[in-house]
Amino acid sequence: MTAAMEELLRSTRLPQFARQIEERLANEESRRQRFYDELSDDQKAEFINGEVIMHSPATCRHIEMLGNIGTLLNTLVNARKLGRVLGEKAIVHLTRNSYEPDLCYFGLEKSASLRPEQVTFPAPDFIIEALSPSTEATDRGIKFEDYAAHGVAEYWIVDPERETVEQYRLVGDAYQLNEKLAHSTIRSLVVRDFEVNVQAFFDAEENIRSLRTLLQS
Repeated sequence: MTAAMEELLRSTRLPQFARQIEERLANEESRRQRFYDELSDDQKAEFINGEVIMHSPATCRHIEMLGNIGTLLNTLVNARKLGRVLGEKAIVHLTRNSYEPDLCYFGLEKSASLRPEQVTFPAPDFIIEALSPSTEATDRGIKFEDYAAHGVAEYWIVDPERETVEQYRLVGDAYQLNEKLAHSTIRSLVVRDFEVNVQAFFDAEENIRSLRTLLQS
């Protein structure tokens, strides 16, 4: 328990604070429902702490990198029947916030409960976020904490500028850095047999070689 929480619990105004928090959360949930109703297919937006966050268009490098990672991950998962991979238009609905991760993976147990008409999703087993100047603070801040708090077992932060991947594993209810990699092989802790050269995320030729290796293994 944090010092701030302990101080709050000792306060004589705790009941008043509790009512204010309940009112705030109820108001936020009402706004979140409006966010869902008004969100269009051509928008990339998230609902974070009561606010709608609109995202700028991605760069060519960003888009191509996510395409490379998605191709590798989706091909392996489909070939081995390991679950389901969804892209950035999948809205992950957590307790307070709603995110559109760049890539997310649902293992067999969670993917079995997903319906074809579903438009919001529970916390995945594995999430990949690609950094950009406008999203880095969120990816390393509230998402980092929120994904961990909701049991996302593995989290990758991919930097298209530096061509690196930070792999985090869930230990208790917090993330610990497992590896930070560039010119070497990364192996998922959650997706069985997903082991690829990091450069396959950034280089088209290496992506093809890695894809062939995944299919032959």
